Amino acid sequence: MVTSLPASQRAIALTFDACGGRGGSGYDRDLIDFLRSRRVPATLFLNSRWIDANPVAFRQLAGEPLFEIANHGTRHPPLSVSGRSAYGIPGTRNAGEVYDEVAGNHAKLTRLLGRAPRFFRPGTAYCDDVAARIVTVLHERVVAFTVNGDGGATFTPQQVDDTVRRARAGSIVIGHMNHPEGGTAEGIAKAIPRLLASGHRFVRLSDALH
Repeated sequence: MVTSLPASQRAIALTFDACGGRGGSGYDRDLIDFLRSRRVPATLFLNSRWIDANPVAFRQLAGEPLFEIANHGTRHPPLSVSGRSAYGIPGTRNAGEVYDEVAGNHAKLTRLLGRAPRFFRPGTAYCDDVAARIVTVLHERVVAFTVNGDGGATFTPQQVDDTVRRARAGSIVIGHMNHPEGGTAEGIAKAIPRLLASGHRFVRLSDALH
């Protein structure tokens, strides 16, 4: 499981999840528009249900080189071969359910993008070691995070700002782009200019992980 960028990388990777279903199928357009305005790249982990709920937004994002589309699963459970839960959400119960969770959205993204996604983040970002090996066999890499930028879309704008601007080179920052009512967009809009002013740069995961 990848939790940070290689030591040689003097950059920060912004990643944003779109969970879909009960996890929220909204679209934080203000967040994406801010990234566009500052030309800040990001990796977007999209769940199958979010894609179905936002087909127009998906096509726009998929067509922009600034953003990289990654796999956030089909149903969004924690990834486990024993049903282990995370944050009160039951996990996948066996290897077959792990396969279905990863492969379902992998196939969808491959069809829609014309290429296979390289990275996978499970629901709640939890993945046990056996499930991680299954993801590897499916030719994706499990990505967790270094900095929890918005506390699962629960932080206020000030909390997001305080947390994200403390990110250091090599960090993978996680946030959410499916809760426009939350504080993520406003907090990111405060933190990123400060990080840029202090000399940090931003990359997509594929720019740093080979």
